[in-house]
Amino acid sequence: MAPRNRGRLPGAQLWQASPLTYLALILGGVLSVFPIIWSFIIASRDNSAVYEMPPTPGDQLFTNIDRMLANDDAAFVYGLVNSAVVSTVVTISVIFFSSLAGFAFAKLKFRGSNALLLIIIMTMMVPTQLGVIPLYLMMVELGWTGTLQAVIVPFLVQGFGVFMMRQYAMSAISDELIEAARLDGCSTWRIYWNVVLPALRPAAAVLGLLTFMQTWNEFLWPFIVLTPDTPTVQYSLKILSSGLYQTDYVALFAGTALATLPLLIVFIIFGRQIIGGIMEGAVKS
Repeated sequence: MAPRNRGRLPGAQLWQASPLTYLALILGGVLSVFPIIWSFIIASRDNSAVYEMPPTPGDQLFTNIDRMLANDDAAFVYGLVNSAVVSTVVTISVIFFSSLAGFAFAKLKFRGSNALLLIIIMTMMVPTQLGVIPLYLMMVELGWTGTLQAVIVPFLVQGFGVFMMRQYAMSAISDELIEAARLDGCSTWRIYWNVVLPALRPAAAVLGLLTFMQTWNEFLWPFIVLTPDTPTVQYSLKILSSGLYQTDYVALFAGTALATLPLLIVFIIFGRQIIGGIMEGAVKS
């Protein structure tokens, strides 16, 4: 009969969280949630209560939101729609092309693959700001300034997404699975669509969330290439912050709170896939 009290494994205590760990997690959670709560609290007050400490909730949230939406110069609703369109198109494109290229670099043998991968990694080392001027001149030549194409087309493919998908495909998809699909008569495209893409779903969810958040929060490039007639949500917030005599902080915080809601919704929708991807990656490692 096996003994009832067994010795613990040497690494067992790595899975036991100490009180200090819980304290750090609680502190990190509070610091992460506090700006969102602060935005909603300020949005529910008037401008005279912006600098009160500690902030207390008011009863003017919907009134301030209506006043902010009534600002025709900011065109906040139009900016929300434009940001949703841009972020969705860019996210879908990045997931598709990154998974396709990642599969090719990880499992297909072709001449120059290592050199091409090195070039892609090198593009990740170049700051985006260095390419703003030539990219703007290109948009002027194409006649795309002031249109959504200018903030969509340059970001349809990203080096980080290709590299991330390549690394995940190398560990998540076995060579035997690819060879078995080929023996069954599958073409390369069918192998990608029916075998590779489902296996990359957890990584695709993580990449999709990161891409959507990055595109949604992008300010510099839309501010350069767009106009107030075709704003994104960040451009609309910039217009709200540019008061003639003073900044209407209540309207600005109301817009900020509304601009945060789509990101929260996206995270809730894809949260299970993200956690599943993290857990699967931990098991594989």
